[in-house]
Amino acid sequence: MMGPAHSLSGAAAWLGVGAAAAAADRAMPWPVLVVGALICAGAALAPDLDHKSATISRAFGPVSKALCEIVDKLSYAVYKATKKPGDPRRTGGHRTLTHTWLWAVMIGGGASALAILGGRWAVLALLFIHMVLAVEGLLWRAARMSSDILVWLLGATSAWILAGVLDKPGNGSDWLFSAPGQEYLWLGLPILLGALVHDIGDALTVSGCPILWPIPVGRKRWYPIGPPKAIRFRAGSWVELKVLMPVFMLLGGVGGAAALNVI
Repeated sequence: MMGPAHSLSGAAAWLGVGAAAAAADRAMPWPVLVVGALICAGAALAPDLDHKSATISRAFGPVSKALCEIVDKLSYAVYKATKKPGDPRRTGGHRTLTHTWLWAVMIGGGASALAILGGRWAVLALLFIHMVLAVEGLLWRAARMSSDILVWLLGATSAWILAGVLDKPGNGSDWLFSAPGQEYLWLGLPILLGALVHDIGDALTVSGCPILWPIPVGRKRWYPIGPPKAIRFRAGSWVELKVLMPVFMLLGGVGGAAALNVI
């Protein structure tokens, strides 16, 4: 799928988690619901860091472009080192390592560890990165018409304000993990979820997605999971724009309303 659809699906997924948490008597404070949805929207772009034309690879200028080169080469090296006889030849790393459940767990867990060990500045960095990506994904038309510096300033300002809101007692810095020293441990959850939702979205497209790696399927270790080929679609097609994106918005609205006990 394309960036806007990925971001919408990420936001909708976190709002759905909010609804489930409310039903399980672990309701999210509204700042956690909002911040988590934005983080998840941004994180749903992150697996495409292995592709030089992707939104995330352009979002932070030379830094993200250089990181894209590294991730692409790393992904390709892992593919070559672990492929089985049934896996096809490749010339790049797109839709390999960063499009797996293991990668999602690693970046989610790494983000939680960073938030705990790195303190406030680590939390601000995580928020900044994902707020910029959320702007790029959810407001992509406006972002493309603006300079990168304006988008970065919006991301930095949003991160600072949202961290200040979350820090206030009862606003959710210790949501779900309330033991001393576990503030912001939950930040890895929307990042993990965003990556998984991205992979599921890509699995719906023509090429499928090797979500299960490194678990082998038959003669392939990089088996492209997906529905029957007859119902797959091409990225950016009318199915994505006219069907899936409105569905994501509807589901997100319902999930958010349920999470806030409006319905």
